[in-house]
Amino acid sequence: MIVTKYTHACVRIDDGDRSVVIDPGIWSELGEALDSVRGVLVTHEHPDHVDVAGIKAAGLRNPDLRVWAPESVAAALSDLGDRATVVTAGETFEAGGFTVETFGGQHAVVHPSIPVIDNVGYFVEGVYHPGDSFAVPNRPVRVLAVPLHAPWSTTGAVVDFTVAVRAPVAFQIHECLLSDFGRDFCEQHVAEASAPFGVDFRHVDPGTAVEVA
Repeated sequence: MIVTKYTHACVRIDDGDRSVVIDPGIWSELGEALDSVRGVLVTHEHPDHVDVAGIKAAGLRNPDLRVWAPESVAAALSDLGDRATVVTAGETFEAGGFTVETFGGQHAVVHPSIPVIDNVGYFVEGVYHPGDSFAVPNRPVRVLAVPLHAPWSTTGAVVDFTVAVRAPVAFQIHECLLSDFGRDFCEQHVAEASAPFGVDFRHVDPGTAVEVA
């Protein structure tokens, strides 16, 4: 199984003829990420995680493309008809040939004045993408996509989440609000703090793949 990171929060998982993409947002390489993919998983409604227009266009080109997402996102993708399915936390289903389990349910709190929205984390046969949350799945994770930086988190919270999951391999997502210096600084802290717990936290450039053992 191959996990490919794209810009910011977008991740693609391939295994033979099975394929699924998580969070193809407005900053991701949508054409490449969605090429011939059959399953799209969206964690929540923020545009850095879902390019609604881009997914609609991909769905028109590819009649086999289906999307699973929280209710607000599925409603925005209503042009796809029954190919857009509402999901919540605590579900298990098949997408793009993979077995998918959902966790969490809510976006992390940014500020008390900002309403909390739905956020679904996806566990795809050992690969976990939490979206904008630090929800820890009750499953052994082999590869963890770690939200490195966000208005709702701190570096300490990122370390705590990475250590709590204890995936053998972890890499950064959600880093586009950082400068290169800031990203390197945060990654170094996470890597050094999680290594004693058996986590190989690594930087992965957009378009680069990680192989799942």
